[in-house]
Amino acid sequence: MIAKLACLCLIGGLMLATVQPACAERGNPMAEFDGQTIDAMIGEFMKEHRIPGMTLAIVQAPYISRVVGYGVSDVEKRLLASPKTLWSVGQMTQAYTAVAIMQLVEAEKMTLDDPVGKHVPGLPAAWQPITVRQLMAHVSGLPDYTKQAAFNPSQDYKPGEVIALVQNLPLAFPRGMQVANSATDFFLLGLVIEKASGMSYEAFVTRNQIERLGLKNTMFASGLPTVKQEAVEKNDFRHREFLAERAYINPTEMAAGYTEKDGKLAPVKPNSQGAWYADGAILASAEDISLWDIGLAGNLLVKKKENRDFLYRSVKLKNGTTVPAHCGWRFPGHKGLMDIQGHVPGFSCYLSRFTDPSELVCVTLCANKEGVDLTELARRIAGAFDRKLGPPVPPKVMTCRESCYTVRNTVNRLEELLEAKRVEITARIDHAAAAKKTGMELRPTKVLVFGNPAVGTHLMLSRPGIALDLPLRVAVWQEPDGTVWLGYHDVEDLAQQYGITDRADMIAWMAAVLTEAVRHATVPY
Repeated sequence: MIAKLACLCLIGGLMLATVQPACAERGNPMAEFDGQTIDAMIGEFMKEHRIPGMTLAIVQAPYISRVVGYGVSDVEKRLLASPKTLWSVGQMTQAYTAVAIMQLVEAEKMTLDDPVGKHVPGLPAAWQPITVRQLMAHVSGLPDYTKQAAFNPSQDYKPGEVIALVQNLPLAFPRGMQVANSATDFFLLGLVIEKASGMSYEAFVTRNQIERLGLKNTMFASGLPTVKQEAVEKNDFRHREFLAERAYINPTEMAAGYTEKDGKLAPVKPNSQGAWYADGAILASAEDISLWDIGLAGNLLVKKKENRDFLYRSVKLKNGTTVPAHCGWRFPGHKGLMDIQGHVPGFSCYLSRFTDPSELVCVTLCANKEGVDLTELARRIAGAFDRKLGPPVPPKVMTCRESCYTVRNTVNRLEELLEAKRVEITARIDHAAAAKKTGMELRPTKVLVFGNPAVGTHLMLSRPGIALDLPLRVAVWQEPDGTVWLGYHDVEDLAQQYGITDRADMIAWMAAVLTEAVRHATVPY
């Protein structure tokens, strides 16, 4: 019956037996996921997460079939988010840096096994043998300079000043033994690019990626003065220059970044190019990210297939463990899926690429609020074009995230984080094992039950009925296609459902811990 109903949405009522349901059609103008349009999904998400502005771009290769702006890119000036709005893409910059490295390898100006000390003089002795390959894989053990108390994201650093932030710290682990996303890795790769190319990092990326692909709205902060951005008066919010000069019609404008303090939006200082460099300095529109994404699929940026494949290859540690991530990219179990995210003060960006020839859908989301996880929203948007790309359970039932790991490893990683946060594990349920005892077979399915008795008691004193949903629980299971998913009930939704309004601080704490635990359980970084 469900399949028959899906077929009713075929455009124009065409009933050809070989045509898929409209929800899986390329270019479907009525794309929905579980009865919700893409605009409705984004509008609801922005309201829930209090996001001022967003831009969405959808690739159905080789087309960019949809680019839409929502909300405002600058709250004070009331600038609209648009297809040409510039966002700070954060750690998505790592993907551009990795492409630059492979371009230099193809030009035979360096090798992946070059020690970083060969290209960057004056580094601490323990750093010098670390190879370019190890930096790209985030297996160096180098401490992250952006995590240091003295780091100021808006300060314009020189390379030596960045290195000084961490040069006296020990390696976090022996190189090659773990994966940990460290901005220091890609900062050093930027210096390697400069030495091997004889150009600045900015100039090399600009010439070999931005200009090669004709990207008009991708740049570094140093290029912003060349962009004609009207000084809109905040008192009347009116643009005027477009009446006299073409450049101001549908203008390129830099979004302002925001954080949330005490439930209210607060602007953050602009991020410095020197502070983020080859790890997070690129500014781009969602449409340009999509253009770059399409260019990456062929030989326009990296000529040899084996070199492109290297960028998307899981990391293998010295102990034989495989970690499903590389060069900032993460690799969930869905065949051909890879994603990357960027988080810097004021901004959150995300790109997912479904690269299997039967799918070829990519979703880019950019927002001007920091700390927003766009993963689940992007999966639902992709699911609007092809149901199997979306979460297996409707969002009204639970929030779902695909894991990069097996069921067992996902649960172990979840436990690891919760125990580190001193959250009590009250039960571990193995449904597959229980099914086996009855002579039945069930794909790996586990539930972890956990909570903080003190916090839970306060909530039950407020509304006794919430006892039905406490302690909290997370389900982890394997789908028939082999993908592993984690599902849970959103804490803030539970509070709203039970009418708990007097424990906002506790709800916020629970939500933060759960979000951090789910992220740790499902992705390498």
